[in-house]
Amino acid sequence: MRTAFVVTGTDTGIGKTLFSAALTDALSGYYWKPVQSGLEEETDSETVERLGRVPPERILPEAYRLKTPASPHLAARIDSVTIEAESLDIPVTDAPLVIEGAGGLLVPLTERVLFADVFARWRAPVILCARTALGTINHTLLSLEALKSRAIPVFGVAFIGEERADTQHIIAALGGVRVLGRLPQLETVTAEALREAFHENFDIAAFHEVRV
Repeated sequence: MRTAFVVTGTDTGIGKTLFSAALTDALSGYYWKPVQSGLEEETDSETVERLGRVPPERILPEAYRLKTPASPHLAARIDSVTIEAESLDIPVTDAPLVIEGAGGLLVPLTERVLFADVFARWRAPVILCARTALGTINHTLLSLEALKSRAIPVFGVAFIGEERADTQHIIAALGGVRVLGRLPQLETVTAEALREAFHENFDIAAFHEVRV
């Protein structure tokens, strides 16, 4: 039995890589980004290593590295790469594993397979990262519907942004999901600031409840 989480988001660019870095650090775990699109800038794996202070040997290599910064199905087509979704399996590790998806749940991995389809096969608990900004109620509840319709276990929602108590409450109530915490906006994003913010706003012990 091992601890493994899938971290996904309601959209792209909401801060799930920052959350993944903080969670990997807090668990002294491993990090894996199965598919990385866009290699010209710092990759998500490199960001997690830097901001999560994760040792390089605990950053598992991506299964697919695509040069084009686009949805994986399109990036793979442009880069002449064939993604074999059925070959993606959760790696075996000797410490907790944090797996980060790309964009949201319904991002196409191939012309026929969504990331949610892979998550459904894995059956690992999902942490849904959501903004606290306007529009997040709709996006978050839709994402939760997509997870539940595929019988994907939901560990909880992690909010990212400024405090919006009513928004967070209504998502928990209508979505039937627990709120894990809220990662605030950091004035300066450093490894030290990220670690401090995570430990102040999340119960680390709760993440040790999971075994797959």
